[in-house]
Amino acid sequence: MYDLAIIGAGWAGFNAGLQAKQSGLKTVIVDKSEIGGTCLNLGCIPTKTLIQSARVFNLAKKSSVFGVSLLDPVLDLRKMQERKDRIIQQLRQGMRFRLKEIDFLSGEAQLLSNQEIKTSGDKVIRAKNVLIASGSKPCELAQFKFDGKKILSSNEALSLKNIPDSLLIIGGGVIGCEFASLFSILGSKVTIAEKMPQLLPGEDKEVARKIENCFKKKGIKVNTDADVSSLKPDDFDIILVCIGRKPQVDALGLDNLGIRLENGRIVIDEYLRTSANDVYAAGDCVSKIMLAHLAGWQGRAVVQNLTQPNNRTSAYPACVPSGIFTDPEIAAVGLNEEEAVNKGLAVDICRFDFLGLGMSRILEETDGFIKIVVDKKSGVVLGASIIGPKATELIGIFSLAVANSITVRSLRNTLFAHPTLSESISEALRN
Repeated sequence: MYDLAIIGAGWAGFNAGLQAKQSGLKTVIVDKSEIGGTCLNLGCIPTKTLIQSARVFNLAKKSSVFGVSLLDPVLDLRKMQERKDRIIQQLRQGMRFRLKEIDFLSGEAQLLSNQEIKTSGDKVIRAKNVLIASGSKPCELAQFKFDGKKILSSNEALSLKNIPDSLLIIGGGVIGCEFASLFSILGSKVTIAEKMPQLLPGEDKEVARKIENCFKKKGIKVNTDADVSSLKPDDFDIILVCIGRKPQVDALGLDNLGIRLENGRIVIDEYLRTSANDVYAAGDCVSKIMLAHLAGWQGRAVVQNLTQPNNRTSAYPACVPSGIFTDPEIAAVGLNEEEAVNKGLAVDICRFDFLGLGMSRILEETDGFIKIVVDKKSGVVLGASIIGPKATELIGIFSLAVANSITVRSLRNTLFAHPTLSESISEALRN
């Protein structure tokens, strides 16, 4: 009998496996697909790999600004895809190597009881504890069902062999905006249709307005408050549906154990326990916030809670940063201005535009700003939103600040090197 059986080898399952190995638990992982889950195979890694290639192409096109002459840069989508596939394969091999002491079974998993899992060939494995980390899958629209040819999910969009002349993206959230930015650089005529009043619903309103303006300058058509029933599929070569993701739990046999669901998600308590004894869940199948780094946190937390019951870790850390790899990048952590006001908090806003920063000028990336939300009474940093160069890297400083209730005074007393993008933090705090 195993100490722990993990269903799913995505970021939650993988990190749980690593923690279990370090804790000396006899562990097995069951997954019907490749190790790495959505993040490695169909999400974070492939999208950011293609985005980086697009950025290099974009930089090459404007190289003359830096005094470098490159004649007519040529985009090779086939080589971009080959590089993406190579990176995925290398990372898969690395993950397998790191889990080499753990048994890995390929196949579907179905819960028979809280200690029994049936997998391929009717094989039954037994474990004292079970972790469900089955991930998520793209949501579909009734009017625009995926056909893998004209109407695509983000999964198929990552393997296109040709760049579409015209692309309609339904959904202006994180995934939709990243693909809009990518395909616009690659040369597609991109249209975004978002049903909410702004792109990136839930993000700071100023940030949303800024990315919309940046998109429009790049020739991307942005339609907010859009009605999908009015869209004409024949006007576009490809339609990409990016309306979110939903937990992948249908075939797990949750009913056999009476495991509770809410809006399709597995219900967990503060310590990631489901309604069935000795069965835990983590990652996209439980979280409203579907982020790989949060899934990894939760996977590790499950094992810590099993092995250190007197030092348990919560399902959610003090703060969860987010990063959006558009051009320019966007990142946020903690409360944005509207959220803080809605909570009845009196706040100060510290802000600085990258246009006034030396390193932004050097990089020729001056679009955007940094915005810090501060509790007026205590001076504690409540959150930050950034749109601009390397926003996804800069947000880490604010993750540290928010998680540890660091004050503006402490940040002001921190010296940042010159010339760097991180100086934008000092500049913002002076305003």
